Amino acid sequence: MTASSPDGLRRRRNRRVVVPLTVVSAIVAGTALSGCGQQRDDNVYTVLNSSTDDSYHSWDAATLSRCSKALGITIEQQSVPAAQVMTKSLRMASSKSLPDIIQFDGSEMPTFAETGGLKDLKKLGVATDDIPRGIFDYGSYKGTYYGAARTVNTLALFYNKDILNKAGLEVPTTWAEMQASAKKLTQGSRYGIALSAGGAEDGVYQFTPFMWSNGGSETDLGSKQVVEALDYWKALLKDGSLSKSTVNWTQADVNDQFMAGNAAMMINGPWQVETLNTKKGLNWGIAQIPVPEAGDDSVGPLGGGMLTIPDIGDTAREKTSARIINCMTSEQEEITYALNSWMIPANQKAADTWRKKVPELSSLADQVATARSRTAKLGAGWSSVSLALQSAFQAALTGQSSENVLKHAQQRVESGN
Repeated sequence: MTASSPDGLRRRRNRRVVVPLTVVSAIVAGTALSGCGQQRDDNVYTVLNSSTDDSYHSWDAATLSRCSKALGITIEQQSVPAAQVMTKSLRMASSKSLPDIIQFDGSEMPTFAETGGLKDLKKLGVATDDIPRGIFDYGSYKGTYYGAARTVNTLALFYNKDILNKAGLEVPTTWAEMQASAKKLTQGSRYGIALSAGGAEDGVYQFTPFMWSNGGSETDLGSKQVVEALDYWKALLKDGSLSKSTVNWTQADVNDQFMAGNAAMMINGPWQVETLNTKKGLNWGIAQIPVPEAGDDSVGPLGGGMLTIPDIGDTAREKTSARIINCMTSEQEEITYALNSWMIPANQKAADTWRKKVPELSSLADQVATARSRTAKLGAGWSSVSLALQSAFQAALTGQSSENVLKHAQQRVESGN
């Protein structure tokens, strides 16, 4: 996203509610036809986000305070759990009380955009200078730029330096190396690797680098490449290098296992760094996710929140919302937010400065360079693929054939069930 979340903050513990596109369309379209009925304070603007975590809420509050001062207005923050952003937005659309800005997870934005409920940010004056093409595309739907990212994230391989050094192992770069290392590092109550294969978006987010790096695509879940990726997960499980509990773990659970010393390596994202740094004596490192064969590109998911402007029927107010987004995505604000949250700035100039300040996370910036959006090919159709994959993981990792469950998953997507 999660992610997506963040599409990918610690609040990924919250499972997202997938709302059918038909429901979103009916509510948003009905609101547009009936017009805007809310009486708004001309000087007060509202940003709806999922920053319920104390740290993120305070960081966002500081950003909005600075932007309020710079723009001469009052910007208020309204935070709900990540799983409730879409449903909250729909309720507000239904009651004609939409906020001025909504921060959607990247995987959710296309669903709202599909209905015509979001404004074209470029037309409203949101700056796109120094935004890499991949990140611009991440915020776009059918060629229109609807979502501006402050920071982005992806997944990487985290490893315990002390455990690998004691075992005399280098950081793995290929699937074969990672499987061999994970098997050797599995001792007693410690598993070689931890990842999330749970029946939620967390698991799908973690599967994408294996699927994409192997040449698989969300447009053909039954392909040989996707089957091989899921079989690779099953091989780790068969070796005993991966806990059977992986089918129940969120990304936050994976991080807990790693911090407790129950896993020597893990697949996770930068949103965990703040928590990792609270563990004294934990000597961890980070690298790109291993690939099927040496020389392959490690293609991970691009995640992060998207600042969007809903159609409230007030162009003048929407233009001010665009100015708020320009402030929130300014170079210095992105650097400040990225350093706090351990994400990567969306602005290229800001990202270059960030690299110099946190060189230990440069692998994340390298992973972002090849990352792509989950919704790039399917847009709002991603939610159907995600649900189908979630069921496939649960079945395959508890004994069923990867080929059979993925073939069924593809049929489920095509039938719309």
